[in-house]
Amino acid sequence: MARCRGWLIDTANDIQHQQGVTDGRVPLAGGDGGAPHYLLDPHKDSFNRAEVFPSCLLVYPFCLLRIRRVTKEKMSWIANGAEDYKGGPADRSKTGGWVRAALILGIEMVERLSTMGIAVNLVTYLIGAMHLPSTTSANIVTDFMGTSFLLCLLGGFLADSFLGRYRTIAIFSVIQAMGTGMLATSTALPQLRPPPCHKDDNGVRTCQQATGSQMLMLYFSLYLIAVGTGGLKSSVSGFGSDQFDEKDDKESRQRTFFFSRFFFFISLGTLLAVTVLVWIQDQVSRSLGYGICSAAMLIAITVFLSGTRKYRYKRCVGTPIAHIVEVVAAAMRKRKLELPYDSSLLYEDAPEGESIRHTDQFRCLDKAAIVAEGDFEGGVKSNPNPWKISTVTRIEEVKMMIRLLPIWATTIMFWTVYAQMITFSVEQASTMDRSMGHFQIPAGSLTVFFVSAILVTLAVYDRFIIPLWKRCKGRPGFTNLQQIAIGLILSILGMAAASITERKRQSVAKSGGGISPLPITVFFLVPQFFLIGSGEAFIYTGQLDFFITQSPKGMKTMSTGLFLTTISFGFFVSSLLVAIVKSVTGGSNGGKGWLADNINQGRLDLFYALLTVLSVINFFLFIISAVWYKPVNINSQKDSGAEEKC
Repeated sequence: MARCRGWLIDTANDIQHQQGVTDGRVPLAGGDGGAPHYLLDPHKDSFNRAEVFPSCLLVYPFCLLRIRRVTKEKMSWIANGAEDYKGGPADRSKTGGWVRAALILGIEMVERLSTMGIAVNLVTYLIGAMHLPSTTSANIVTDFMGTSFLLCLLGGFLADSFLGRYRTIAIFSVIQAMGTGMLATSTALPQLRPPPCHKDDNGVRTCQQATGSQMLMLYFSLYLIAVGTGGLKSSVSGFGSDQFDEKDDKESRQRTFFFSRFFFFISLGTLLAVTVLVWIQDQVSRSLGYGICSAAMLIAITVFLSGTRKYRYKRCVGTPIAHIVEVVAAAMRKRKLELPYDSSLLYEDAPEGESIRHTDQFRCLDKAAIVAEGDFEGGVKSNPNPWKISTVTRIEEVKMMIRLLPIWATTIMFWTVYAQMITFSVEQASTMDRSMGHFQIPAGSLTVFFVSAILVTLAVYDRFIIPLWKRCKGRPGFTNLQQIAIGLILSILGMAAASITERKRQSVAKSGGGISPLPITVFFLVPQFFLIGSGEAFIYTGQLDFFITQSPKGMKTMSTGLFLTTISFGFFVSSLLVAIVKSVTGGSNGGKGWLADNINQGRLDLFYALLTVLSVINFFLFIISAVWYKPVNINSQKDSGAEEKC
């Protein structure tokens, strides 16, 4: 009997290894290399005694079938590579799925409600209540937005290396709620803003600009919100995708549905921000509007935490930045060595189905794969020192990331154009006739046409363009690079339309004798909002698809962060351009350059024209980069579904 039992345990463990349970995923507490206890210890689990051994006393073939069937049933309960909240294997029937993923959507919707509700209407507050110049106000907004997206890299690093996505979301959502609460306080207290403007005896209107101490609270609140936004945006969609097992057909389809709903909730949050929230800020109380954001986030956090026991969790896997540094360090160490004529002599230990074929670009990095003395710990080839030698596959992964950079650089300009829609375009709207019947449209709510353009464009693309393109070209829709190109073209047209509209608005301002609002309808701004909004629909989806599909499997989180930095740098470039143009054209020190303190006294149309020219130049650089770019053939790389959408 003892011999029978020992043989059966060995057989069960062999089957377990064949099924892939011991591939490094989380074991039960005290497990051996990932093997569950119910297979390893016949004394501690009823699986061995009650289910296996009674069936094995007579005939070994029946026993073998019994083990295979029960093992398969046990494994079908375990979500692939996921843990439950206790750290054990996640039971698919009790954790994850669409219901738990839905609890996460509220966090993202409220984050977008807060961020966009602040960004699209902040410039009017800075000019009207804090009495700051228009260019300074615009730069405060773009710096705030740029920092928010840039900090996505920090949030992703913390989530991947230390905290995990769940803790990252919980911590940074609280930080954002604190930031919006402080912003509500800073806008409510009269001591934290300058007194209202007044007219002197000669009828001259004078305004006292906010002091540094008054701005300090505002800055602290904004950048606390930026920190919270960066942490949230880097992890929310990824944690949502963790609730689905990509190897299960049903859950894989549910995950696709989750991402479509995820984008819907992003759009819903933006729509509520630019309509309801902006109206409350303008017509009721700005502090109330920000307070609503803080309260909504606290509610969303409560809903999110309610699913703690039912979520699926993934272990921290570390950051790929270390791998990139290791490759560069190894290549630098061997920079004086000669590359072998035959690339097959370079070091490679990845299985054939998981390797990446060698390419001839950036051959200086190939030196990291030259085998030299001292590259292996203890002289054992299976134990390489990653700081001294890298595999060809690891080097090719770094090359893939380098190839993304020209496309990355040439998409920044779109987001610089985008920044004008929530800064100068909102200021334009504030000077124009915004009445629609008896209703007065808030200046910040003009961005509703921007959001509408995104939704309409996506609907038309999905319903009409994709089927038509499939019939004509044999593929469903445009490629990711074609989508990016369309987005860039639409941004050029949008800036050209903005320049023409601004020229007309200025002519009305000069002939109106200082009338406020100007006798020109705000709906003249709709074309620029609609064109650039449509452009975002194409370029956002194109960029996201490009950076996910063209990056190494283990670096998808990093490549998604790289995509988000294009948005961040776009805002920062806008701030830089504003500062340069103001200095060069004489708008600094209160002068009347292109970007004067009073928008009616400047030449914003020429600034828009400059952006149009820069966008055209950038478009041709993008075309050159797209032609130069060659996708790499990856032998085994398949989309793991772990991509992050922000």
